[in-house]
Amino acid sequence: MKQHTITVLVNDHPGVLQRVSSLFGRRGYNIDSITVGSSEDPGLSRMVIVTTVDDAKLEQIQKQLYKLIDVIQVTNLITNQMVAGDLGLIKVRADPSSRPEILGVVEAFRASVVDISPISLIVQIVGKPSKVDAMIELLQPYGILQLSRTGVTAMSRGDVNRYSCSQAAAVNRII
Repeated sequence: MKQHTITVLVNDHPGVLQRVSSLFGRRGYNIDSITVGSSEDPGLSRMVIVTTVDDAKLEQIQKQLYKLIDVIQVTNLITNQMVAGDLGLIKVRADPSSRPEILGVVEAFRASVVDISPISLIVQIVGKPSKVDAMIELLQPYGILQLSRTGVTAMSRGDVNRYSCSQAAAVNRII
């Protein structure tokens, strides 16, 4: 089993996210990460789903997704042909004596401090999930008070997998 990142272009209607996530749950597949937002086409949203399954199960997931009425396009992103990122907000305990060390870690990761209080800092980091994980690990000894992550968002490099909505709908009807 390996980790796969798939994008799902869907109609922007209430309940679509629930139907997609239910499809995974009913079949016993775990969603490692899911992000949803507007796409470049009005009325459509793009879901980026990360899941860990074998290739046969991935193919089954793709076929099942295409059976959902609001799904326009499903694309399996190939690791070396995609750009992916994760956003993390980390509230870390930061008394005046530990701040210089914490700021050194923040600088090394090209992260930024977005809020300062007398006892804490909120650090914002953007990058590959492994980069966010590494920073969290280094900040752990100082005391992480709160952590929030967006999950992975991704897209293919270059022109790969770019269809117009009418082309994607035609592909959807064929499958």
